[in-house]
Amino acid sequence: MNETRYPSMVIMGVQGSGKTTIGQALADRLNIRFIDGDDLHPVANKEKMRAGTPLTDEDRVPWLKTIGETIAAGRAEGRITIVACSALKRWYRELLRSSEPDLVFVHLVGEKGLIADRLAHRDHEYMPTTLLDSQVDTLEPLAEWEHGIAISIDQTPAAIVDEVTRILIGRAAGRTVEPGPATTITGTIDLPRA
Repeated sequence: MNETRYPSMVIMGVQGSGKTTIGQALADRLNIRFIDGDDLHPVANKEKMRAGTPLTDEDRVPWLKTIGETIAAGRAEGRITIVACSALKRWYRELLRSSEPDLVFVHLVGEKGLIADRLAHRDHEYMPTTLLDSQVDTLEPLAEWEHGIAISIDQTPAAIVDEVTRILIGRAAGRTVEPGPATTITGTIDLPRA
């Protein structure tokens, strides 16, 4: 199936939820370009996080605009993009959607204890585990009107990718798709506009 039949997506959630793992696996499955949003952070943001200081909204806005512009530029060239990006607040997501109205958010949902355990077993270039609390406090889950899929991370990455793929392929074929027991669909998942 042609990649342009899918919407561009942001794989969102707090650090340690598996955004990069799921985003890359989903992109591989659907033959879509993947970008890790962390790679688009300006150096100043990376240094601030490396020092254990949470980013402010002012720090995030240029980064979010860059992500939105990157997604929109790909779409203008006929490419669909998946980006891993925390997208913690609704207005962050609306800022991203202002560049790509058909954007769908895949929210990786998990208990703080599970995520903290994952973080204890990984090493990130500049995200210390001490920032988890601020991210959990900042997170605004997908609202009913936001275009998205909320899915539990209390399953294997392959199971998550299978479920998201099933929903997207069903929508691309014009079918109504009922989500599995660990998944919720919010808003509508529209096909990209030609």
